[in-house]
Amino acid sequence: MSAAATDSKQVMHSIIQRIATGPDLSKDISLDEARLGMQAILDNAVDPVQAGIFFIALRMKRETMDEFKGILDAILNSTDRVTAEVDEVVDIADPYDGYNRCLPAAPFLPALLAELGVPAVNHGLETVGPKYGVTARHVLRAAGVNVDLTPQAAAKRLADPAIGWAYVDQAKYCPKLHDMIPLRQRMIKRQAVTTVETEAKPIVGRHKTHLVTGFVHKPYPPIYAQLARHAGFDSALIVRGVEGGVIPSLRQVGKAVSYQDKGEEAEYEINPEAMGIQQTVRAVPLPDELPKSEREGDEIAIMVDVKATAQAAAEAGMAALCGNKGATYDSLVLGAAMVLHHVGRAKTLAEAADMARAALDSGQAAKRVK
Repeated sequence: MSAAATDSKQVMHSIIQRIATGPDLSKDISLDEARLGMQAILDNAVDPVQAGIFFIALRMKRETMDEFKGILDAILNSTDRVTAEVDEVVDIADPYDGYNRCLPAAPFLPALLAELGVPAVNHGLETVGPKYGVTARHVLRAAGVNVDLTPQAAAKRLADPAIGWAYVDQAKYCPKLHDMIPLRQRMIKRQAVTTVETEAKPIVGRHKTHLVTGFVHKPYPPIYAQLARHAGFDSALIVRGVEGGVIPSLRQVGKAVSYQDKGEEAEYEINPEAMGIQQTVRAVPLPDELPKSEREGDEIAIMVDVKATAQAAAEAGMAALCGNKGATYDSLVLGAAMVLHHVGRAKTLAEAADMARAALDSGQAAKRVK
C-alpha cells in the first residue's frame, strides 16, 4: 500500500471520528480536511462505505461553508478546465437532477445568448437524484446536439462565430466526480456534492466568466454566491427559478440575487409583465398526452417518461428558436433578458427582453443548434 493511500485512509478515519458522533458531539472539519477527504473519495482511495458516511454525517450535522469550499476545491482540482478563445463566458448551471413538472426551456438558452453575441455553455449529466428528472443532456440529445464533447471541443464551439455555445457533460469534464453517481444513488438523500458540483466551471473566458444558476429554498443564494466567488466566477446571477432552474415564473414577480466583480450580492425583483410577458402558466406545461411513470420504491422522484418529455421539450425549444410564440418562447425571452442585463449588454430588463425577442423572431438562433 502506498504512503498516499495510507494517508488518505488515516485522514478519512480522523474525519469520520469527529463528524459522525451524534447531534451534540459532532465537530466541524477544516477546509483543508474537507478537501483532502473529498479528493480521497474522488481518487477512489477510501472505502465506499466510509465515503457514504462522510457525506451523510456532514449533512446531518449541517455542512459549514469551509466544508463546502473544501469539497468544491477537490472537484475544481479534478476538473478538466479549458479557456475558450473568447473574452467572456456565461456558465449556465441548471439543475443536474433535471425537471419533472414542466418542459425545460433553459437547454436552448445558450444558443439564444450566442445569437445575441454572448458566448455561453451549459453543463450537466445523464441522471442523478433526488429528482432523476429530464436534464439538459436529454433535451439537447433529442434535438440532435452532440452531448459528448470534450471540454476542448466545447471551447472551440464557443469561439466559432457561427456557433458560440456548447454543452459539456460531467462525464467529460470531471470523470472522477461522474463515477460517484452510483454511490450518490445508494445514499438516496441530497448531500454536499449536489450543492457544489454545478460550480465546477469547466469552460472559462479569457477575461471574465459569469455563473448563472437557480435555487428554490431561501438559504441557498448566499451559499451559492460564496461558493461562486471561491471558484473564481467574476459575477453570479442566482435566480429563484421554477424547479430550481435558471428561469423564474412567467406569471408572477420573481427574485434574483447577483454580484459583480466578485463583490457583495444584492437582491432584486424580476417582473415578467414589465418585460412584455403575459402568461397564465408558470412554466412550459407538460403535454397531456405524455406518458408518466414513477421510480419504483421512491416516493419523492415521481417521474415523467424521460425520453418522451425530452423529445417534447426539444421540439418546443427548436420551435421557439425559430420564432414560434408560446410559453417556451417567453421562457427564453425571460432567461436571456436577465443574463443580458446582468452582463451589461442592456441597461434595463425591458430593453434586454426586446433584444431577445428580435433574435428569436429572426430564426437565426435555431441555426446555431443544427
